[in-house]
Amino acid sequence: MKITYKPFELALKHPFTIAKFSRTSTPIMLLEISHEGFTGYGEASMVPYMGENMETATAFLSKVDLSWLKEPFDFEELVAYLDSIAPANPSIKAAIDISLHDLKGKMENTACYKFFGTDPARMPKTSYTLGIDTPEVLIQKIKEGEHCHIIKVKLGRDNDKELINTIRSVSNKPLFVDANQGWLDRQQGLDMAHWLHEQGVVLIEQPMAKDDPDSNAWITERSPVAIVGDESVQRFADVEKAKGVYHAINMKLMKSGGMHEGYRMIKKAKELDMKVMIGCMSETSCATLAAAALAPLCDWADLDGPFLTSNNPYKDPDFKDGKWVLSDDPGLGIRHDQQVI
Repeated sequence: MKITYKPFELALKHPFTIAKFSRTSTPIMLLEISHEGFTGYGEASMVPYMGENMETATAFLSKVDLSWLKEPFDFEELVAYLDSIAPANPSIKAAIDISLHDLKGKMENTACYKFFGTDPARMPKTSYTLGIDTPEVLIQKIKEGEHCHIIKVKLGRDNDKELINTIRSVSNKPLFVDANQGWLDRQQGLDMAHWLHEQGVVLIEQPMAKDDPDSNAWITERSPVAIVGDESVQRFADVEKAKGVYHAINMKLMKSGGMHEGYRMIKKAKELDMKVMIGCMSETSCATLAAAALAPLCDWADLDGPFLTSNNPYKDPDFKDGKWVLSDDPGLGIRHDQQVI
């Protein structure tokens, strides 16, 4: 198997501001794995809070040798192998996992979603994310996201209500809210949850710090809307820890290390009677299609990467009635006009 990769800077249409930082682009590692005349595509989206960058990704890839991997691919064995190379580094591990799923689909002439028993008819509507911004820019962003039927808004600063009121002045769409650990007082957080419920908010992601399970659990027990663990739920082992702390988890491929472990996290959460949101970082169509293959197994979707970026190296996937449309093409169904790597 031959691995090739290329650093890529994914540009955002607008500066993306959340509770604790702002950025205008995201470093991406585009990956290809070739074998027996087939090529699988993957990517690592390395957002700042995960601690990965081009240097760590390159260093990790320099240690990867897949000569031992035989058909049919044993993804459980792959996860163990990648974790043995170095801890953490989930996004570059996800890039390898996604590439191999795409490769497997092409070699077997099968769409990736079929490997997980996914029903395309159960695809949830995806949200369109608004970073923290001025009222004028928020209204502009809402217009740009008219094709999505759900709005997601970043909160966690001292102008949360102003942002919600601005959105409600021009739209009555259902709202997802992400505080990104920005709330500091549990009682104020609970008061905000009740107010947000009155504004048509469906769920709140990570209200309090990820290392404060007691405060998050206290809000969850009393909240009229679903509380979702995000930064506190990274890999499979974190799912069981989230039971009783949150109503739901936010599974992202760039946190879980890829489609295989992401699928296991979804199954485990359902076994624990928890709901699941499938989310994304700033991603191209490649990782978006990988997540979309799992999305119908989830309750909510926040897979808006291609909508928020300006230089997606692939064609946007098909999108209809607020939902991604799964392709029956072999693998992920990635489409592009030219060779990316």
